[in-house]
Amino acid sequence: MMFSDIISETYASLSGNKARSGLTMLGIVIGISSVIVLVGVGQGATSSVTSSISDLGSNLLVVSPGSSSSGGIRGGFGSATTLTEKDAQAIKSQVTGIANLAETLTGRYQVTYKSSNTNTQVIGTQMSYADIRKITVDLGSFISDQQENNSSKVAVLGPTTRDDLFGEGVDPTGQIIKINKIQFKVIGVTQAKGSSGSASNTDDVIYVPITAAQTFLAGKSAISNINVQATDSASIDTAQQEITDLLLTRHNISDAASADFTVTNQADIVSSLSSVTGTLTWLLGAIAGISLLVGGIGIMNMMLTTVTERTREIGLRKAVGAKRSDISSQFLAESITLTFVGGIIGILLGWIVAFIVTKLGVVNAAVTWQSVILAFGVSAVVGIVFGYYPSRKAAALKPIDALKYE
Repeated sequence: MMFSDIISETYASLSGNKARSGLTMLGIVIGISSVIVLVGVGQGATSSVTSSISDLGSNLLVVSPGSSSSGGIRGGFGSATTLTEKDAQAIKSQVTGIANLAETLTGRYQVTYKSSNTNTQVIGTQMSYADIRKITVDLGSFISDQQENNSSKVAVLGPTTRDDLFGEGVDPTGQIIKINKIQFKVIGVTQAKGSSGSASNTDDVIYVPITAAQTFLAGKSAISNINVQATDSASIDTAQQEITDLLLTRHNISDAASADFTVTNQADIVSSLSSVTGTLTWLLGAIAGISLLVGGIGIMNMMLTTVTERTREIGLRKAVGAKRSDISSQFLAESITLTFVGGIIGILLGWIVAFIVTKLGVVNAAVTWQSVILAFGVSAVVGIVFGYYPSRKAAALKPIDALKYE
């Protein structure tokens, strides 16, 4: 049988019962579009998490204190006060491959302005923190070295905190707020960045000089974290190891497993979260693949029904000289056509749905060529696999039995 004859016969057969062909293709359309959208959602989540963490700073190491113990109950990491300013100074002067360093002292406090109030995180820090954490000031200015040296009671607000206290879009610079009943003058507002994975919302925060936080808010000289920026990505692992070795020596700890601090590598966080979102992507794709499998079963069911309905036709074709391969090719071509057309429609539908949900801000769905090719390849395999058995069954019919079929 000529290729053109197969195409002609396939078109005539499928168009002869448009409703059944359309409903059969619908399973493939839904399956393909589901795969594209859900895999896109997973890939979008991976991209968003990676981007958000990168926005917190590049080549970043965070040194945090260990856990405290009270009454036999051990707190979480960061609850102890094992880091000091001298530790930070030692890291800055003795560890190689460091571009910048900033100390922080964090705590949650009640903040008020006239009749407005909010409970938010207050970060006592230094001027270098803005460069390390990629913080951009939208209004006013960030904390200066002079304000840190003078323990100035000044504050830089995140946009969410600004909106809570003053109203959306208001310029609060020069106004006086009370943090834990202590007056602070607002000198700036940062640009919006949003939350980043497990990190706190960097928009709902207040920055003050670390000396002011120690003197007026916390009443202690200890620090919560030491933020270290390596000179480049190649130096970050070496810097991490040197910081660990230095602090173990300074804290008189011989066993690293008993360390009263942790050194977190930003690259490790990105890798871990990317692995989680990658697993989520495969899980979503597998769930969507189930609907594709159901669509394939629908195609097999239709083709088996078609074989039954066309038994006499098959017998007549064999009686006039049609080969087994001709019959098999005919029914296989019909199955592949259904999945091919359904696959194209499913790809277009999936792309459109992903575009709409992304534009509406429902979820970020990043459709890639890899997911499109994967979905289309799977649909082609479905057409061949689920069309093979009906085509072989049709080809195996004996002419005399087929002609007698009622």
